[in-house]
This record gives sequence, C-alpha cells and structure tokens, in this order.
Amino acid sequence: MTRDEILKASSMPLFSPSYSRGPFRFFRREYLIITYRTDPAAIRAALPEPLEPAGGDLVYYEWMKMPDATGFGVFEESGMGALATLNGEPCNFSIQMYLDDEPPISGGREIWGFPKKYGVPRLKTVTDTLTATLHYDEERVALGTMAYKQISLADRLDEVKAGMAKLNVNLKWIPDVDGTPKIAQLVGYNLEDIVVHEAWDGPARLHLIPHVNCRVADFPVREIVGGRHQIVDFALPYGRVLHDYLAL
Repeated sequence: MTRDEILKASSMPLFSPSYSRGPFRFFRREYLIITYRTDPAAIRAALPEPLEPAGGDLVYYEWMKMPDATGFGVFEESGMGALATLNGEPCNFSIQMYLDDEPPISGGREIWGFPKKYGVPRLKTVTDTLTATLHYDEERVALGTMAYKQISLADRLDEVKAGMAKLNVNLKWIPDVDGTPKIAQLVGYNLEDIVVHEAWDGPARLHLIPHVNCRVADFPVREIVGGRHQIVDFALPYGRVLHDYLAL
C-alpha cells in the first residue's frame, strides 16, 4: 500500500473501511423529539465552555429511524441534546447518542465528534401511540411515547425546516498514541438540502431509568414541554472547527 493510497483512504481499517467518503444523505428519516425541562445544574455540567445554556432549562430527547442513509446503511438512533448558545448564537449541543450500526458510530465520532455508543433504540407506531425505547446492555433505559399525528404542522413546514437548519455543535475529543489529547475541538455543522415531508406536534411522555454506562437519567424530567414527530430528507455536510482547546 503506497503513501498516496493511504492518504486517499476514507476510514479505518484501510483494508476494509468502516465508512465511505461523503456526501452523506438521509432519506425519509423519522424523528420522535421530546423537549423537556431538567435540572439546570445538569445542563451546566454537560456544556463545554464557551457554550452557555440557552435559558429555560431545556433539553431534548430524540429517537431517529434511518431507512436510507448513504454510506451508513439502515439503522436506528437515540440521543439527548441541550439548547445552548455560542457567542450569542442559538445552537443544539449533542450530549449523548446510542445506535445499533457500526459505520455511523465510527464515522460520527471520527469526523464530527458525535458522542456515540452502541445501544438498541427502537421507534414504532403501536395503534394510536408513537412508541420509542432504548435498551443498553439488555436493560431498558428509556421509554418515550407521543399521541399519533394529532396536531398537524402542514402550514408550518418552513418553520420546522428553519429549526433543523440551526447550528449544531459537538465536542470532539480524540487521544494521541500516548493517551493525551490529540484533538479537542468544538465542531459545528448545519444540515443542508432539507426537505420536510410531514411534521406533527402533540402530547408526549418520557421515562428515563438510571444506568451507570448509559446516563440518560442524569437529566431528570421536570416538565414535558412537548413532542414532535417528523419525517425529513437532508444532507449532512462535513463540520467546521468552532473552538480549539489545544490552540495556544
């Protein structure tokens, strides 16, 4: 294997790469997003400087079903984020994510710094209820439910699209060969080519169970603000460095 071949590789292991080069596109991606108020101290502890809480003590827990993701395949995902600001700009900060497919775990962590671990999330409709679960090490750690398609947002799809296009931020941390930080960055990205097929609001509930290695319950549910169900297409572009913790 030549130097040029090595430098053109898309990912490790080079003999059988975990994921291809972008662009990465998602089609008919289905979301259940439950927004709620939590302990402000938990939000502050999770947000890396210079991010600041956006106010309102708001976080969101979401499930995502990916039936068609170029380069990554078919998988499901579950995760939590906080509403924050960076130098006054509103953004979403990813706190923790769990999914059942190796390529997007590796690619998400190595390219954008998504905080991904292996878990088994599931999103489905059971009669009149959108129902979502997350299992970690065979134990259920999260249950989310939402009334199925009660409040249509058909006249507000532009608003939904604008919300999806806002700044998203991850904390990317990768060690050097001696275990010290090699990369320590805030990485930003904005979704592109967004198409909102449908979106719905409605009442929702969220139950989180404490687990030492899947710490979703560290953000206790104080008050449910609302649920959203949406189906969208979009492109996930490569990220950009917003803050470098190793820069002198």
